[in-house]
Amino acid sequence: MTKPQLRVLALSAATSAVLGLTWGAPQAHAAGAVLRVDAGESVQRALDAAQPGDTVYLGPGTYRESIQVKKSGVTVRGAGDRTVLVPATTKARAANACAAAGNGICVQGTAAHPLEDVRISDLTVRGFKKNGVWASRTDELVVHHVTAEKNGTWGIAQERSTEGRFVNNTARANGDAGIFLANTVDTEGGATDAEGALVRGNDLVGNRIGLTVRRLRNLMVEANDMTANCAGMFVVGDENKPRVGDLTVRLNHVHHNNKRCAATDRLPVLQGSGIVLTGAEKVHVVRNTVEDNKGTSPMSGGIVLFKSFVGALNENNLIEDNKLRDNGPADLANRDTPKNNTFRGNTCGTSEPAALCGNRTLPAEGPAGGRR
Repeated sequence: MTKPQLRVLALSAATSAVLGLTWGAPQAHAAGAVLRVDAGESVQRALDAAQPGDTVYLGPGTYRESIQVKKSGVTVRGAGDRTVLVPATTKARAANACAAAGNGICVQGTAAHPLEDVRISDLTVRGFKKNGVWASRTDELVVHHVTAEKNGTWGIAQERSTEGRFVNNTARANGDAGIFLANTVDTEGGATDAEGALVRGNDLVGNRIGLTVRRLRNLMVEANDMTANCAGMFVVGDENKPRVGDLTVRLNHVHHNNKRCAATDRLPVLQGSGIVLTGAEKVHVVRNTVEDNKGTSPMSGGIVLFKSFVGALNENNLIEDNKLRDNGPADLANRDTPKNNTFRGNTCGTSEPAALCGNRTLPAEGPAGGRR
């Protein structure tokens, strides 16, 4: 693509309205240009030319490349489901580090200079060997109206980042989690502060796990639909300090997560798990609807507390005002050595141990008989 082919347009208020850049969560950048790319042209070249505040707009079509966002304040926006990124078929477009790692879109800052206020929206990333969207060392990243499907590991993933917004996306048929948020993926350590990260209104369908939150604190998971996965959602902690927790899971619909997935070196066979907490503290699981999650895995059931794979317990969690039905072997299951976890006002039929479908706080010493 030559420089004139970028077709730079002033980003007026009218242009923002036409491209749909104003919506209920993030707002369009206040100033900048629109750099339009059409199928067959290089998205990466446009991104390299973009300046903070600019939008790289991908017209309808299929783009056979991986792209790297290297500057803060840049928006990558497509034409909805008519804009699709798939792996490159030529060496030239497979030459960048994002493609070499097997990812579709990469947003990667550094420890000294995190990328800030990057926005990815209204496009599909499909069939990448590793991840559809991969982000590391970012602040206020927004991923909105993105479909991530049939990627080898995670659909949309982020580490070492703060204040992310993952809103109204679809993550379908990915090899591991549809959305994966973690402190880090390559080192051990305590949970980090996500500084109010938000996961809202996403459809998470047919993945190994719909959503995984690993070793993070201070975020909201709200109003997502999780179905046809092996497990709807995992909140994952371990023995490191601080613990995973201080987060809220509310108003989600978690149902029919009955796909069966083989055991790994970290987890047993998964099937029929709704919401699972392992090694977590101060997690509020509130006003969710959890139904028809059934299986024979140790973690099967509607809402399940289970000690982590290194034996870390769940402590001081609140499971409140959830509606659960037709989960198996139980709607509510505390298969941990209970420690001050409170079950209050839940509507359900079966529980392990018995009587959790009301108001119950399990004290530090646990009920008679210990774990069931």
